Amino acid sequence: MEHNEDTSSPDIFSKLRIIIAKQLEITDELTIKPESTFTEDLLVDSLDLIELVIKIEDGFGIEIDDTTAGDIKTVQDVIDYIETETGA
Repeated sequence: MEHNEDTSSPDIFSKLRIIIAKQLEITDELTIKPESTFTEDLLVDSLDLIELVIKIEDGFGIEIDDTTAGDIKTVQDVIDYIETETGA
């Protein structure tokens, strides 16, 4: 039986939450939820979003193209994309 080393969704969320909190200087990372929107809940502007996408790409070893990045509205959108790209 093969051991599956893919990152599960809770692990993805935990790691993503840390990246978001660090990049956006959010002191209470528990305020970051899957349903959190970047522009309204987390107050991310376009420059912050570009920098955040780069950190997410580096953190998960994936690439997020410009079209996909433009479609990302919530933390869950990023989790779903990472799961698709990593096969988690």
